[in-house]
Amino acid sequence: MINSKRKGAAGEREFSNYCKSKGFDTRRTAQYNGKEQGSLADVIGIDGIHIEVKRVEHLNIHDAVKQAKRDNLNHNDIPIVAHRKNNTKWLITMEADDWFTLFYNKEV
Repeated sequence: MINSKRKGAAGEREFSNYCKSKGFDTRRTAQYNGKEQGSLADVIGIDGIHIEVKRVEHLNIHDAVKQAKRDNLNHNDIPIVAHRKNNTKWLITMEADDWFTLFYNKEV
């Protein structure tokens, strides 16, 4: 059985590679004392977006969004949770106001 830390790291690499396949220059943050200095995001490289990655079968999405918001050191970034279960596609969860900000490219 894969341990949760290795599974989390694999999920972060997987999502970063997915972003790369869509044309974004992303990478998993270096794991020094938990995160890269200056960023608590799991994946970096999309300007203005704080990415929290969850690769689990059972996810408390409200807790995950809360973590993304808490770990978002640059409060101008939009926190998102990228998540998926086995044999499913990636999903993105964010607060509705943030989605409207992206969609309309203005503050709501």
